[in-house]
Amino acid sequence: MDQSLISTSATPKGVVATLLAALERSHALACAALLALSLLMFLPGFFGLPPMDRDEPRFAQASKQMLETRDFVAIRFQDEARNKKPVGIYWLQAASVALAEHLGFDAARTTISVYRIPSLIGASLVVLLTYWAGLAWLERRYALIAAALMAATVLLGVEARLAKTDAVLTATVVAAMGALARIWAARLTQERSLAKEPFILWLALAAGALIKGPITLMVVGLAALALSIKQGASKREYWRWLKPLADWRAIGLAILVVAPWFVAIAVETHGAFFSEAVGGDMLGKVAGAREAHGAPPGSYLVASLVTLWPIVPLAVIAVPIAWRWRREDEVAFLLAWLVPCWLVFEAVPTKLPHYVLPLYPAIALLVAFIAQRGSLRLDGSWKRIAAILLPLLPVAIALAIPYATLLYGDRTELVGAGVVGLGAVIAAAAAFLLMRARVAPAAAGAALAALFLTFGVYRLTIPHLQAFMLSPRLAATLATSPCRPNAIATAGFNEPSLVFLTRTDLNLTDGAAAARFMVGPGCRAAFVDIRQEGQFSQSLAALGIAPHPIGRVFGVNLNGGRHLDIGVYVNGG
Repeated sequence: MDQSLISTSATPKGVVATLLAALERSHALACAALLALSLLMFLPGFFGLPPMDRDEPRFAQASKQMLETRDFVAIRFQDEARNKKPVGIYWLQAASVALAEHLGFDAARTTISVYRIPSLIGASLVVLLTYWAGLAWLERRYALIAAALMAATVLLGVEARLAKTDAVLTATVVAAMGALARIWAARLTQERSLAKEPFILWLALAAGALIKGPITLMVVGLAALALSIKQGASKREYWRWLKPLADWRAIGLAILVVAPWFVAIAVETHGAFFSEAVGGDMLGKVAGAREAHGAPPGSYLVASLVTLWPIVPLAVIAVPIAWRWRREDEVAFLLAWLVPCWLVFEAVPTKLPHYVLPLYPAIALLVAFIAQRGSLRLDGSWKRIAAILLPLLPVAIALAIPYATLLYGDRTELVGAGVVGLGAVIAAAAAFLLMRARVAPAAAGAALAALFLTFGVYRLTIPHLQAFMLSPRLAATLATSPCRPNAIATAGFNEPSLVFLTRTDLNLTDGAAAARFMVGPGCRAAFVDIRQEGQFSQSLAALGIAPHPIGRVFGVNLNGGRHLDIGVYVNGG
């Protein structure tokens, strides 16, 4: 090993090498450091972000309704069956809320951060499992570098803060692929026992099936198919290397984990869950763009300039090297993890940035493997240009923050811009170190830059974008009502976050129906957008009632960018 890497000098290279040498002493110490890094990356803004429409509050509301109804089989959003994803994430979110309530947190059911805890745990597990998966071939320090880069990745940081499936799903994929990596590596020797790996892989497949259906199986299956073709090309033994997976104890345990809920939901919905989840949701996305989320092939590649930051410049440098080394076992495995599924996602018309997140650990590990070989060098002008991608994103965000907060916020946020700008300076220094082939210090600098970016955006900037926080502000205005509403309607603003923050039986209607709703018994409230207020006022006049306006909320709907002016009314009880 290069002795310069363990220098104890005060240079960045020496400091990072000293830190890596200390963390290499034990897996426990390495995992503790990675967990601490994960929390530093994921916690800023975790508790302050409002429910992010539309998917997050839909998941959270369905989990809340499980607790309200004590029905942990069917998945519903208000009165509508939500037959899209399996039950796993809802169980985890409901368990998180139930535990918070047991510990005395009375507002847990309407506190979105409680529902995000499974995602936070899932994202942290992605980091730890990336380290574990890397140990199949990498030295500890390079497995640490891969995991640290994964913790810094923009997309994983986003998903750690959203009460959705993707962080937990990615953890199941990395666990399964880490087990498959060891099975792939062990095929060349008969000395190594593979007692644990089949159980890890099958249980990861079972957990993935309960979280998001066939996605974990697709990633593992396509990788296994690609590797089997490679194996068979030289030895005509296409599937023999997978023989350790034919462990009926592991398979049986996985079936025991998965089967009960799938049988129960089939009985309760008379098969409707499978026809809607598979035929409607999954195959519908394959057949065409759904919910205005269509994009051409290549969109994920372009989006990765942001979503894969700060790994992306390292990945750009690593790709041609990986292609030259594609026949080597380690590189073949990581490419089998990455390429087939990436092509599938690019081919499917419906595209959302988080779909490719389970493939990002493969990129981090590929970068670390090439760095371990000493080949991650900027020996061409285009590679030096690629290094510019490292400071480019924080520079763009630092420049955008004052404008965005002036336009959509309660003040121009300069502190957040300054913090992100400092991250840009650190990223530029990391790019300079990368140009000098100092990969470990460059990776550490990239992670540090990501930490500044995260804090500046999530903790200092987003809380000031009040124009987008319509639902929390509407709920806060309603809390000033002179009476406590026992029924609420909304006309013109029907986002799921408003259901989550108010009442499960929130009446989604129009202005005229909202006026008739106010005639009902008890204290009633209505949110009415200005576009519906003409109907609302006319109907109120015809009914001879005059509810009390308690406030107005102005803002922008995050979905579609429409400006809204919403009045809040109560009938005074």
